[in-house]
Amino acid sequence: MHRQLDVLDKEEVAAQLKRWAEELGFARAAITGTDLGHTEAGLVAWLDAGFHGEMDYMARHGLKRARPTELVPGTRSIVSVFLPYLPPSSAQSEAVLADGSKAYLSRYALGRDYHKVLRAKLQQLADRLTALIGPYGHRVFVDSAPVLEVALAERAGLGWRGKHTLLINRDHGSFFFLGELFTDLDLPLDPPTENEHCGRCTRCLDFCPTRAIVAPYTVDARRCISYLTIELKGSIPVELRPMLGNRVYGCDDCQLVCPWNRFAALTGENDFHVRHGLDDVELVELFAWSEADFQQRMAGSAVYRIGYERWLRNLAVGLGNAPTSDAVLNALRARQDDSSALVREHVIWALQQHGVQA
Repeated sequence: MHRQLDVLDKEEVAAQLKRWAEELGFARAAITGTDLGHTEAGLVAWLDAGFHGEMDYMARHGLKRARPTELVPGTRSIVSVFLPYLPPSSAQSEAVLADGSKAYLSRYALGRDYHKVLRAKLQQLADRLTALIGPYGHRVFVDSAPVLEVALAERAGLGWRGKHTLLINRDHGSFFFLGELFTDLDLPLDPPTENEHCGRCTRCLDFCPTRAIVAPYTVDARRCISYLTIELKGSIPVELRPMLGNRVYGCDDCQLVCPWNRFAALTGENDFHVRHGLDDVELVELFAWSEADFQQRMAGSAVYRIGYERWLRNLAVGLGNAPTSDAVLNALRARQDDSSALVREHVIWALQQHGVQA
């Protein structure tokens, strides 16, 4: 085990961890403890309301999500970090959303899969600490385990939970990824965020295309476009399809209208730069991809995780909402007899949106 740290060592180790985190590209790092008891009642109420939809793992892990020491026994302090992801050269999000013939992908998904990027950086941070103090108990997490990331970051003082439920930092906005390093070290804790700074603003609630933010700080995932295009495995509810517009992978609307994102920082991470022109591309072009095209071009991307079938399903909905044109109709007709029943169903719906009976 690691040697016992005295008070001076603890302060220096904490300061060194934060310096290393910034060297590795994280905007900030802060340290918090394991007490998230204040979140348990809200988590139970959210699950009881069924707002998690088909995300069975949310209910399966239950309150473990709010109890870090049950997830990793022996955990005493948690290093919380965030890393901006907005690419510097991407097309204007609002312009792409306004052009119904284009495909809109959530800005976080335009580059390399963030799970891999952040996990590698957090492991480097953990390894540097091992080199300094010797072996110690730790695990790194990036959106891949029952961890209440926003609650931990808020307790660490990295920002506050916005009404859209994402973390907001007054110097960086909300376009960033969160990650955690769980440790068995007794490190000095940073003070939690005392105040939220959303005030009376309700833009995120007002502009959500599907009204998924059913109350401040409460999202019904079953209506959320990110859930519908990424987590949902079957048919997208017919009544919600027109509201998706051209959003074919995730949705950023609640962040795009947030006043705090005037301060959103661009990423310094090359892995998050745009790949394959996905920031400004026609729906028709993407719908023409073969499965081999999808696998090759989306390899290493978060989009790869939904698979080719759901990718086509989402694009079919986007094409159903697109302005009618020969290119759109021809693209849809070309997949009327697709081998996937899921894709065929959404193609038929899309053609009907253009007044064409399949």
